[in-house]
Amino acid sequence: MRRPTSLLLVLCLVVAGAVPSAAAQAASPDDANPTASDAAASGVGPAASAVQAPQNNSTTLTILSYNDVQTAAAENGTLPRLVTLVDQRRAAHDNPTVVVGGGDQVSPHALSPLSQWRVPVKALNVIDPAAEVVGNHDLDYGFDAVANFSSASEFPWLMANIVNESTGEPIPGTKPYAVVERQGVKVGIVGVADEKIKSKTAVDFDEAGYELKDYSKVAGEYATMLKQEQNVDVVVVSAHLGVPVAKELANETEHVDAIVVGDDEIEYPPAETGGAVIMEAEARAEHLAELNLTVEGGEVTAWNGRLLDVTENVTKNETVANLVTDARKAELSKKAGRTDVALDARFASNYHDETALGNMIGDAFLAQTGADVAITNAGGIRSNSVYGPGNLTVGDVYNVLPFQNTLVTVELTGAQIEQLLVSQVVPLESETGQQYGAEAQLQVGGITYEWVGHNGTDQIRDVWVGGEPLKKDETYNVTVNSYMAGWDGSVLENATVVSESHTLYGTALLNYVRENSPVSPTDANRIRRVDAEVATESVEVSEGTVTVSLAAPNGTQNVSGFYATTGDASERLAAESASFESGTVTVAFDLAKLRSLAGGETVQIYGGYNTSAYQRVYFDHSVLNAELSASEFAAETTTATTTEPATTVDTTAATTREAPVEDGTETTTADTHTDIPGFAPASAVVALLAAALVALRRV
Repeated sequence: MRRPTSLLLVLCLVVAGAVPSAAAQAASPDDANPTASDAAASGVGPAASAVQAPQNNSTTLTILSYNDVQTAAAENGTLPRLVTLVDQRRAAHDNPTVVVGGGDQVSPHALSPLSQWRVPVKALNVIDPAAEVVGNHDLDYGFDAVANFSSASEFPWLMANIVNESTGEPIPGTKPYAVVERQGVKVGIVGVADEKIKSKTAVDFDEAGYELKDYSKVAGEYATMLKQEQNVDVVVVSAHLGVPVAKELANETEHVDAIVVGDDEIEYPPAETGGAVIMEAEARAEHLAELNLTVEGGEVTAWNGRLLDVTENVTKNETVANLVTDARKAELSKKAGRTDVALDARFASNYHDETALGNMIGDAFLAQTGADVAITNAGGIRSNSVYGPGNLTVGDVYNVLPFQNTLVTVELTGAQIEQLLVSQVVPLESETGQQYGAEAQLQVGGITYEWVGHNGTDQIRDVWVGGEPLKKDETYNVTVNSYMAGWDGSVLENATVVSESHTLYGTALLNYVRENSPVSPTDANRIRRVDAEVATESVEVSEGTVTVSLAAPNGTQNVSGFYATTGDASERLAAESASFESGTVTVAFDLAKLRSLAGGETVQIYGGYNTSAYQRVYFDHSVLNAELSASEFAAETTTATTTEPATTVDTTAATTREAPVEDGTETTTADTHTDIPGFAPASAVVALLAAALVALRRV
């Protein structure tokens, strides 16, 4: 990405006859063709130009930096390319070069629950930085783990302002600062973090006995000491605190020449504030920051710098690529547990209705966070495969939930929960619905509800949480994945955050499978589709049987699969029989079992029906719903009931669903069913056309 202002600066330098050391070499044939996110930005000092070739006793010191590698540490993608780019930029300079990391390098990533910090530390050893700062995610494994990964590192980990509150000593495995010398230039590096680190990691500072001191005061004290007592030429602060706070640090300290930033994960090309040059390379090994300082007489007199993009044009470092690939093979092939039932991770299944797998994911979230409700978007469930019955590997779990989404728990009122559920319903009459069919688009835990995939009616009804009817003015703790937590314009956007577990959503599922193996989740009617709400015409109680007559929806041809359930759908009772004749659906239940199910409360009756009123592609039948009060079958008597006519909605044909892009590429699935008796011939034609359309979209 090139910015016009930066290009203008480069043109001005060329016109002035300046000879930029790093910028010119970056364009040389010997370079790796990195793309400059920001062309050389220059600082003005006492010398003529920041990018002039060194004269007299001046020297150019190059600082290369990266930060927040996180998820890239377990992917054979940007990280091996970043390593190559670092090596190429080192080789491109004749002058001394120092590499500094900005923190959050060893977590989170797909291998973190399996091998923790080991893979990223091995990769960092190949980079060979002069120093790394401890970021909040570097504490994800606890304070005690720092000494372990520091011992495995061939470079120092720094943290100056987190100290033992009793002894004043730094975290074991860290140092406040490091001094390195490159070709006669001495560089002091100090590591700091700000108050945010305490709330953005799982460790408890007070419980562990650690104190977080003021970052500016501590950094300033060490910078002064390094300049005056250790005679360093350049002081670099590696600061895991974000660019805005880094600017405050620059304005509040002396003797700081450069600040390598991490934490807020933004592209921030080198820019000067308060006499210090600040830079941040976003995250996930996608950029490399390069800063060239002109050093003369122990002082920085000028500078230039830029961000380089890590593109596919940069070859992968073979050592790191093999390291990551081998680790994934070794760890992801391990057995996670066993499933006694098929786990359906197909896109169409999870978009259109609840699945046993989706229910297990919701339960896993609740087990991890202890929230009242768990909601996850169908698009976050991947692989488009069915697993089991049989063994599940770690790779299977992370194929199903592969993104680097973590778990976020927020406060929502009952009314807001309903709004969130409604926002995801795709009605059949919509443009999307005409293409893919009606969809609920969610999988849940701790909550049950009805959804109506048509316009012109309440699309979310009969919501229960924890076995009790939803109260619209009550507040509930709701766990979602971090991707959902960032949905613009949704009730989640400004919701109060209760906690952020920093546990990957895939890891939550992995933990659940390991702790509950063999797993056997069921389709528990948490999400119940309804196409028509029908009237109860009569109820007859005789000889231990309850016979219910219902008004059939228009166009009904046959019926099947009737059952009764309670409001929270925790139990269900299959009907003894169901038939259709002359506009009436007749359903029979065992009286004693129905009374036991009801417990004196109203029950809901659901059943499938095939209709000539409209055509479907995905669902093989429509669903009707009726309410039955417990008083209507309380005694051995016959009651006649007259209620409003059935509420039905005519709909049109639809095709199957292709999952949208969410941090990755997608495949499509054709999954149509036309084997229900009486299915209209036109439906079969539409199904064939839809299958052809999906096949074409695979190309």
